[in-house]
Amino acid sequence: MKTSLLISTYNWVEALELVLLSVQNQTVQPEEILIADDGSTVETRELINDFQKKLVVPIRHFWHEDKGFRKAIILNKAIAAAKGDYIIQVDGDCIMHKDFVRDHKALALPNVYLFGSRVNIQEEFLPKLFSAQKITFGFFDRGIKKRTRNLRVPVLGNLYKTTSAVSEKMRGCNVSFWKKDVIAVNGYNEEFEGWGREDSELIIRMMHNGVLGRRLRYRGIIYHIWHKVKDQSRFKINDTLQEKVVVEKSKWCENGIDKYLA
Repeated sequence: MKTSLLISTYNWVEALELVLLSVQNQTVQPEEILIADDGSTVETRELINDFQKKLVVPIRHFWHEDKGFRKAIILNKAIAAAKGDYIIQVDGDCIMHKDFVRDHKALALPNVYLFGSRVNIQEEFLPKLFSAQKITFGFFDRGIKKRTRNLRVPVLGNLYKTTSAVSEKMRGCNVSFWKKDVIAVNGYNEEFEGWGREDSELIIRMMHNGVLGRRLRYRGIIYHIWHKVKDQSRFKINDTLQEKVVVEKSKWCENGIDKYLA
């Protein structure tokens, strides 16, 4: 099984640097790193160029012009070009536990997607986080909350089974799935613009198509860096798009990934 680690980002070089340092620290490396860049400025390109020289794992940068929040489009372009048959997806503000990739790979099963939660890094800790370039966190470390999520106990994680129900705990910042399962429902719906629902709507269509979900608990840990709440002015529109999929039990979106596939 070949894995592609997919990282979405937009104009936060300091956070992306810590995320890429946490990639360097992984006990098991992916076969490639895909950075889905929703229109960042040249500073992000320069950082990626620097890490392309540092890391053994190849980094591929996917970028489009900044025309507002169009994350679904750039994710589709990156997934379409992925060489891995299994995609592990995180956001560019989420530092990965050293066993993050290892855990996702170990629990990957046919016809199943995995979803994990996140430990939250608090606002007041950010100056120290960035100055020290801290990428590892113990259970009692300062600066984090939801610290019970920072317990990595694989034997307890094995107690969580697959389900056909969509979980409210699913977050696009910590999810993995088979590339073929995403393509089967035509990937992300590019009708989504602005913050909200693009990740969960994709998962709902995948589950309508027979894919099961499994929660990652006590494994697959990430640390979310605090930031101000993004513009949510289109959330109601996006929520309506998702609700339509739920009601109609849709499996396919018309405006999706197929336009990028060879």
